[in-house]
Amino acid sequence: MYGFIWRKLPFGIPGKIGGMLILLGGIGALLWFFAFPRLEPLLPFDDSQISDAPTEEMDPNNQIPDEEPSDPPLPEDEEGDGGGSGGGDLLPGG
Repeated sequence: MYGFIWRKLPFGIPGKIGGMLILLGGIGALLWFFAFPRLEPLLPFDDSQISDAPTEEMDPNNQIPDEEPSDPPLPEDEEGDGGGSGGGDLLPGG
């Protein structure tokens, strides 16, 4: 079918490419503005199985507990300035 359409389009390669783009655009517009709106009521895109309201089947005790910090705070240096000029420095000259 595509070969038949390609052979019937006039004006050489540039005309065939332009004609195919026009045909595809026209078919897309027909689908977008006429076919899809008529098919939308038949498709189940709006039927959700998840609701926001809690149901009576849910257990009220089955809740996620408040989050606790995952990492304890890091201990500060003994000097309290975060740095240090003592013997524990890793970089020379500091």
